[in-house]
Amino acid sequence: MTATTPAIGQALDRFDGVEKVRGLAPYAFEHPVEHPAYLFAVQSTVAVGRITAIDCSQASAQPGVLAVLTYQNAPRLSTDDAELCILQSDDVAFRGQIVGGVIAETSEIARDAAGMVRVDYEERPHNLDLRGEVPGHRERLTVPDEVLPIFPMDTSQGDVDAALASAAVQVDQHYCTPWYTHNALEPHTTIACWTDDGLTLHLSTQAVTRIQAAVAGAFQLRPERVRVISPHVGGAFGSKVYPRADVVLAAMAARFVSGRPVKFALTRQQTFAQTGYRPPTFQRVRLGADSDGRLVAIEHDSIEQTSKVRQFAEHSTRATPSLYAAPNRRTQQWVAEVDVPTPTIMRAPGEASGMFALESAMDELAIACGLDPIELRIRNEPQVHPYFQLPFSSRNLVACLREGARRFGWEPRDPTPRARRDGGWLVGTGVAAATYPVLRLPGSKATIRVGPDGRYTVLIAAVDIGTGTRTALTQVAADALQVDIEQVDLRLGDSTYPPGAEEGASAGITSWGATMHAAADQLRQRLSTEHGGTVPADGLEVTADTPDNPYLKQYAMHSFGAQFAEVRVHERTGEIRVPRQLGVFACGRIVNPKTARSQLLGGMTWGLSMALHEQTVLDLRFGHVVNHDLAQYHISSNADVGAIEVHWIEEDDPYVNPMRTKGVGEIGIVGAAAAIANAVYHATGVRIRDLPITLDKLLPVNRPVPEVGG
Repeated sequence: MTATTPAIGQALDRFDGVEKVRGLAPYAFEHPVEHPAYLFAVQSTVAVGRITAIDCSQASAQPGVLAVLTYQNAPRLSTDDAELCILQSDDVAFRGQIVGGVIAETSEIARDAAGMVRVDYEERPHNLDLRGEVPGHRERLTVPDEVLPIFPMDTSQGDVDAALASAAVQVDQHYCTPWYTHNALEPHTTIACWTDDGLTLHLSTQAVTRIQAAVAGAFQLRPERVRVISPHVGGAFGSKVYPRADVVLAAMAARFVSGRPVKFALTRQQTFAQTGYRPPTFQRVRLGADSDGRLVAIEHDSIEQTSKVRQFAEHSTRATPSLYAAPNRRTQQWVAEVDVPTPTIMRAPGEASGMFALESAMDELAIACGLDPIELRIRNEPQVHPYFQLPFSSRNLVACLREGARRFGWEPRDPTPRARRDGGWLVGTGVAAATYPVLRLPGSKATIRVGPDGRYTVLIAAVDIGTGTRTALTQVAADALQVDIEQVDLRLGDSTYPPGAEEGASAGITSWGATMHAAADQLRQRLSTEHGGTVPADGLEVTADTPDNPYLKQYAMHSFGAQFAEVRVHERTGEIRVPRQLGVFACGRIVNPKTARSQLLGGMTWGLSMALHEQTVLDLRFGHVVNHDLAQYHISSNADVGAIEVHWIEEDDPYVNPMRTKGVGEIGIVGAAAAIANAVYHATGVRIRDLPITLDKLLPVNRPVPEVGG
């Protein structure tokens, strides 16, 4: 090993970029297999009930149909995860639940025959309306299980009610976010094949090791008899972390044609019931401040939905205890169990929805106090973590706000709503803070092999979901080994490699990179002590676990950022445009500026989509998602996105991990919707607290400016 120019910090092109542009990078469904069969799912058409009869005769009689799976002939499973336990009984828990599958020679035959499977149901009363659960029905709500011990669902300090009652300035408002559905560019796809060696899955996933363990358990196999291969993933952002019913169905189908691979891809419409979503939230934020705008109390409550199949908590109040100083504070979280599919992780789970409410309320407080929104946030900057009372390993929120204000041109801003016009357009600007915790996920190992030729092979069952992880992680490995990046061969995306934690929570580089550093340290030590610094003729190999971080109990670790937005609202039509967004972030050391900028820009674009476009519409009569395709589920397209500037603060944090990184995947979306909503208020004088912000909520925009708190 020799010292070399650091690889971290270099703006490298993605190593697989050329292959992807040329269409040569194989995704799950494209993996070449011989003589595959094809699978199509049959889904329930009732919200709740049980199957009373199934007629497969017409489907089975179609030329090319190989088998029809139902609960009557499906393999028995062994799993405690009710979401995976498909085709095991006649019960139906939600509309769109998989109740069968057709295996055929072609995908067209399978899809056509699936429509011929007749399923009769005994319907039962259902409850789909989260909004109906909120007022006056707290007895139906439950406090969810903790997601992680470091993020308690409920927190309380001081006497919040008394402090709010005596506060000179108060804000007490409700904020709502809708049901957001995952729509990854690459569909959820699986190729399953059983052989004498076990089960092989070519899969689009964020969690190779997690999938291997879940599938092995469900089919009562040793984990090594399940191989999961996922070299390239075309987007995921939470929807591909947990094992899902489609993977189990593909494995079941492959059992019926043993030795022959089965290909299965969910349609866009099917993903709305099968791949998870960000649940809708109903949030209440109460803020109390003295006459100088210093907070005396913060209260943040959130109610959201989960399924009756498996609990999931969005935890929208998670960021609130870490953001602003106040002697009295309380957060509370509830979930309502309704007859819907199970929600799941979506980019910045909790922070994305919760910070819309908190940062909108902070904007309302700034107006009530007669303060600039940036000044209000700076005045309430804590010296230590407000809840845990730990010092921050690094905290540069104020630096992000000030640098963002300088770059955005904030200072000449007239705070008066409707003060700025350009032709027929009302122009406004808004700001919001952003934060996301620094997390390290357990369960990774890394193997490093070095040969006498001086080349290093690094093996770990990590994944690249299209974010440039393959490139960035190679940069991390090169610096850990103190060699040139050309000497490193990184291999990932295969369960035959040492286990890897999932790609999620902005923790991939942190978790896998720290593990690689531990392996590199062991390799150096062995070369020095056992081989005099010379690589033996047959090479050397070491494997290391993720090391403990001794600073986790000494410091609070977070990324921070500031989001700015300019909006234009047409005075006559209510049409909304966002010509400019700017974000400044403090995310530790940046591994690859090129891919990091892409991540942050993508998050900000998603925040724009969250603010103005996205909303899953549920028909409460039948449990059916009405807008279940990209023709009707609106997302931000190129024409919706104006200029987006991404910047970051140089930050050196020696406590988070050996690379001094914090992660950039999640924080780009946090606060973006609030900045846009705040800008809409500044432009129009209309406060929108219920996303998305659509023109019907703004018309007529020439209404009088409401009083503060109205």
